[in-house]
Amino acid sequence: MQVEVYGATDVGRKRKHNEDSYLVDPELGLHIVADGMGGHAAGEVASAKAVEVIRRHVAEHLDVVRAYAAAPADFDKRDACLKLVEEAIQTASAEIHRMASEDPARRGMGTTTVLLLQAGKKGIIGHVGDSRAYLLRNGQGYQLTEDHTLVNAQLKQGLITREEAARAPHGNVITRSVGYQESVQVDTLVTDLLPGDRYLLCSDGLSGYVRDDEWAKFLGGAEPKDLPHKLVELANHRGGKDNITAVVIAVGGAPEAHAEKAEVEAQMEVLRQIPLFKHLKYKELIQVLSIVQVRPLEPGAVVIEEGGVGQELFVLLRGEAEVWKGETRVAHLGPGSHFGEMALIDNAPRSATVRGTEKGTLLVIDRQNFFTLLRKEQLLAVKLLWALLQMLTERLRATNEELSGVRTELAMRSQSPFGDG
Repeated sequence: MQVEVYGATDVGRKRKHNEDSYLVDPELGLHIVADGMGGHAAGEVASAKAVEVIRRHVAEHLDVVRAYAAAPADFDKRDACLKLVEEAIQTASAEIHRMASEDPARRGMGTTTVLLLQAGKKGIIGHVGDSRAYLLRNGQGYQLTEDHTLVNAQLKQGLITREEAARAPHGNVITRSVGYQESVQVDTLVTDLLPGDRYLLCSDGLSGYVRDDEWAKFLGGAEPKDLPHKLVELANHRGGKDNITAVVIAVGGAPEAHAEKAEVEAQMEVLRQIPLFKHLKYKELIQVLSIVQVRPLEPGAVVIEEGGVGQELFVLLRGEAEVWKGETRVAHLGPGSHFGEMALIDNAPRSATVRGTEKGTLLVIDRQNFFTLLRKEQLLAVKLLWALLQMLTERLRATNEELSGVRTELAMRSQSPFGDG
């Protein structure tokens, strides 16, 4: 896979010192932006130390990254790589906290951190604070991280509107940082690195000057090698009130890689059409896709069996299948069809048998990975559980209507002078 990485940083137009640090390390496949905070130059110490410690930790455990790169469908290796990123940032947090506790002048120092670690055709994003990761894909810009700030927390809780958030006087107050405490909660995300993708890691000195609807234009507006400097220039032109750092990761690829891109995009699109996932943001769809298993569908193969107990949701990406209740064929399934979603939350026996009739591909989500994702992502959990509740409500309503029809028919028969004959 061809990956180009470029970075740039600038003190900005208002600050005297640059407390941002960044790393571009193609050999490790590790790229970092850190935005330090703290008086007496402590911020630049914290950000530099975070970059140093994270790089060292990843380098010492590169076998974990290589194992995942060699087997991207292996969830255990994926989880080990996610754990590596979390541990690297936690190690940095402990080291910075120790340094601050030993020097009163540095007490309270910390740093934001956002990184992308390449593992073959996968990318692991790790994030703490309000530095951000963005993705440009197929001409659309997406924010892949959520700010750990007081304002964003109030926004998510519905306490303020987006307009109020934009004007909030304490918009730069962060709720998580690396080093302020000995340990910190780390957000992680697994994403596919597809041909044509551009990833941006940046400090808030850049993101604070770009509207959501402008990212696609700016990320696609220059060659990758020129892009970091142009983004720095943009932020300075619009005010430059803070330090500015940008790291751009541009993904290329051989012709066969474009087939893989088409496959991933097909999977994203079919997930988007399912009622359970239709209200998710692009980042949230990426999170769901990270727990999807791909399985072949063969003609005559039984996917689920009536009366059996399962823990999996199935989505028919391509191919065809039939649904049977006993000896009766009750439905035909084509691409985009899904079945078994209640098994994600319920141990009830399967209500029907689904059997393949044409060679194809299934996307599978099992209960364990589903609940692991829900525990990790609370906002996503609310959306998915609400969607499941709506689906259950619709099914209960349909069942009630069917029962009501049966009651009406029975009542009419009982009142007929001719009885059932």
